[in-house]
Amino acid sequence: MPAPERIPPRGVTAADPDAAELLARGELTVRGRIRDASNAALFCTVAQDGREATCVYKPVAGERPLWDFPDGTLAAREVAAYEVSEATGWGLVPPTVLRDGPYGEGMCQLWVDVSAEAELLALVDGEEPGPGWKAIGFAEVGEGRTALLVHADDERLRRLAVLDAVINNADRKGGHLLPTADGRLYGIDHGVTFHTEGKLRTLLWGWAGEPLTAEAVEVLQGLRDALDGDLGERLEPLVTGAELDATRARVAALLASGVHPEPGGEWPAIPWPPV
Repeated sequence: MPAPERIPPRGVTAADPDAAELLARGELTVRGRIRDASNAALFCTVAQDGREATCVYKPVAGERPLWDFPDGTLAAREVAAYEVSEATGWGLVPPTVLRDGPYGEGMCQLWVDVSAEAELLALVDGEEPGPGWKAIGFAEVGEGRTALLVHADDERLRRLAVLDAVINNADRKGGHLLPTADGRLYGIDHGVTFHTEGKLRTLLWGWAGEPLTAEAVEVLQGLRDALDGDLGERLEPLVTGAELDATRARVAALLASGVHPEPGGEWPAIPWPPV
């Protein structure tokens, strides 16, 4: 997500344990607008006690109504996705808080700089992905031609696929994947998550039907317990009771099946546009 004007952060990264505190309590200053975002997304700086970072602020007032999600709830869902990510220990979502800002309450998320060298998606000729890649499906590439859309067989993406299954992410596009120069991977734009109905829509279908890793099973077991404890308490103000129960049910279903979910057929499996 390109910034209108790049203002380097000073000493604060997504891995900083105090990043969320800075986002929540620092002085928020709007620097520009991210024009390709579907909802109002403002590029900002946040500063407190000599520390400063860049961030994205999405005010609730700037959310576009959706037919299948209640109005004014997208910002809270983004924070809920961060809370679940933190509970996994994988750190897949940048620090995200709900706070007041220049245009009212909204989501505030630390800005992540993307490494241009990382390649996570590709279009290839042929019917099978090459080594190190997983097939997503065929895509029209013009002039009556099709190509195979693939994603990297990457442990970081596989973890994100598990997180998306838990939070019921209805919009995991390629542009929402942010690899960084230090080797980490972050996912962003989690406003359409936690629905009670199955709405998983993603580019990360490469492991569909395959057994979950031992690590993923252990993480899901931890989430199952956390959702009945501290994590559940943190999510209660952010999603409805029915949505929280549905999250518990999705975790239980993943543990019972022991495999990555497959497309259900009742909802488009791949987001459009995919990037």
